[in-house]
Amino acid sequence: MTLTFEADPAVGPALRDGVLSLWTDVSNAGGAVGFVPPVTAEEIRPALLRHLVDMADGRTRLLVGRDGDGEVAATAFLTFNTHPLMRHWVWLYTVMVHPRHQGRGYGRDLMAAAERTARTAPGFEGIEAIRLTCRGGTGVDAFYAGCGYKEVGRVPGAIRVAPGDDRDDVVMLLPLR
Repeated sequence: MTLTFEADPAVGPALRDGVLSLWTDVSNAGGAVGFVPPVTAEEIRPALLRHLVDMADGRTRLLVGRDGDGEVAATAFLTFNTHPLMRHWVWLYTVMVHPRHQGRGYGRDLMAAAERTARTAPGFEGIEAIRLTCRGGTGVDAFYAGCGYKEVGRVPGAIRVAPGDDRDDVVMLLPLR
């Protein structure tokens, strides 16, 4: 089974709830996607709503991966820069693959789909790079490096997971040209 990816899907209650459930499950499995377990869907909902508002305003685009049953299994949000000197690259946020699908190569498939979207989808003309940040100490920076991203910066201790547990904020970049 492979995932089917779609950029800019129509957002209705099923998709919204699917993304919220995915985000909750990924967070509670220890995924570094903005929250520390245990977390509830209600705690995550405001962050999802901010993404949805940014989508409605045209600042953010959603990439969703669905499994063979049509369920939301992976997501990434591509966000355009509003700063006039930085409009030639996009941010990649909230990159997630459901824990039940881990180890099948779907993360690499998701990253390839995000790259394809930034290279070819309408509205991405002139985009020259994708930038993301990730939490140090998780090994995910090695995963992104395996997908072609280069570490271009690191802020030591910028992420406080818990008292006494500070992690680096790692900045990575994928040139598209």
